[in-house]
Order: sequence, then C-alpha cells, then structure tokens
Amino acid sequence: QVLLEESGPGLVKPSQTLSLTCTVSGASITTNYYFWHWVRQPPGKGLEWIGRMSFSGSPIYSPSLKSRTSISRNTSKNQFTLQLSSVTPEDTAVYYCVRLPDWGRGTQVTVSS
Repeated sequence: QVLLEESGPGLVKPSQTLSLTCTVSGASITTNYYFWHWVRQPPGKGLEWIGRMSFSGSPIYSPSLKSRTSISRNTSKNQFTLQLSSVTPEDTAVYYCVRLPDWGRGTQVTVSS
C-alpha cells in the first residue's frame, strides 16, 4: 500500500505562494508508470485537479491554474511538492496528494490576511 502525507502551512496570506509537500512511503516516486497528483476541494465545492508529476519527472498542470502552479520532486526524499503563487481566498481548500487509488488525508489551507 502506498502512503501519502501532505505537509505545509495551514495559513497563507493573499498574494503569497502556497507551498505543500507530499511525502510518499510504500513506493518510489520514480516507479515506472506511477503518476503523482495534487487535488483540492474548496469548502462546499467539488474536487479540482491541480496537476501531476510523472514517474519520469514531467509535470502537467490544469489549464485553469497553469500560470500559477509548479510541481517539483525530490527523489532522494521521495517527495513531491506543490507551489501555487499569487493566492487569493478562492484558493482556500483542503489539498490532497494522490497516487490512484491511494489518497493522503488532506491538509487544510486557508488564504487570509
């Protein structure tokens, strides 16, 4: 079983950059054909896919968030990281890291001054 755990600040000020890390155990993030996703759920809304990192290190982003999103990885720590810049209160959500069918528990991020 793959275990994923999100970590990062729970409160971010508007216009700043949100940065979250997903620590993976039970599998290597470089395992062939594994894809590592970030997904979020704003309060009262559905799930929104943010982007993903491939096993080969290639990221792909949601078109609606692409201009503000960066996903990177640290293979020595078996982690992948989300950065979302210029955040607004609309970026307030529970953020999940995912390697289907496994999900992290999620971490609440609130954007507020």
